[in-house]
Amino acid sequence: MSIKQNAYSDGLPDFRNLGVIARILVAVNLAAIGAACYAEPGWARGMARFADDAAFIEPALLASIVALYLISPALVSMRYLLANVVVVAVVLCIVAGMSYLPQSLSAPDERQLARRLVFSAAISLALLGYLRLRAKAFSPALTEARLQALQARIRPHFLFNSLNAVLSLIRRDPKRAELALEDLADLFRVLMDLADLFRVLMSDGRKFVRLADEIALLERYASIEQLRLGERLRVVWEIDNAPLDALLPPLVLQPLLENAVYHGVEPGTEAGEVLVRIEGRAERVFVRMVNPIHPGSTHRPGNHMALDNLRERLMLFFDAEAKVSTREADGRYQVDIEFPQITAKPAGQVETR
Repeated sequence: MSIKQNAYSDGLPDFRNLGVIARILVAVNLAAIGAACYAEPGWARGMARFADDAAFIEPALLASIVALYLISPALVSMRYLLANVVVVAVVLCIVAGMSYLPQSLSAPDERQLARRLVFSAAISLALLGYLRLRAKAFSPALTEARLQALQARIRPHFLFNSLNAVLSLIRRDPKRAELALEDLADLFRVLMDLADLFRVLMSDGRKFVRLADEIALLERYASIEQLRLGERLRVVWEIDNAPLDALLPPLVLQPLLENAVYHGVEPGTEAGEVLVRIEGRAERVFVRMVNPIHPGSTHRPGNHMALDNLRERLMLFFDAEAKVSTREADGRYQVDIEFPQITAKPAGQVETR
């Protein structure tokens, strides 16, 4: 089966994201240091020149960031090229306006003003280009192989064993068998519908779903695995404090639960407990999954593909505001995810469900 890739959809960075703001601050200051050292011979004189220039650069830079922060929602409705023009125009207007402030009513030096405008335009365009390439590098259109492999992790034996478990229930518990088939159909509708999945993940690469939908998918998957593994699987749900309206990338949690079951429960001969904890605190969402470890297991060892894919997608969505960490202790493997609690679609993002 061939999959048609959609072109990456250009979009401005979210100027309200702390990671984007930090990159702008660092890049502008590094560029200013480089320009000062190029203009003056010697490192000491170059840094002295930068110290003088910083008296103008830093206020103008902060004013530009505040302005872009405020107009970021309006930029979403514009075409990409027009939005870039608006960004550069806003920066140039701020630079030109602030150039008059130290001189009060007298006109600024024309050559100095021209240098400032040229530098501001150049660094603005360079940053917009860099942030676009960075977003494109993290877009799922360039990681299609990983997404295909991630989806293929729904192993054939899981399907066959689930169907056999349902068959065994048809006569003695038809109602439960019917519910299990509905769960199985819902799960595979989401995870095996290639056309819909790649349309969602590749047409723009930055689509959101509600945390409530991801939790519902988790519960369906756990229900099917419970039917298949019986008393060997025990899932502890700590989701009462989960912010159900929070937005996150699609298919983030289910692969983690599948990993926990496959590597933490299936290899064991006794009952295995998987902890799923989701809560919101201080405008952030915290997810923790914990499963047993079986060092002598004959299962194929994990290749961390799900975690690597998760890190890349969270980086695309939330930049430096998201964190993924793992640890092993006391015979348990723990995955922790942390990301901002966003309930309204931020700049450049579209909800899919």
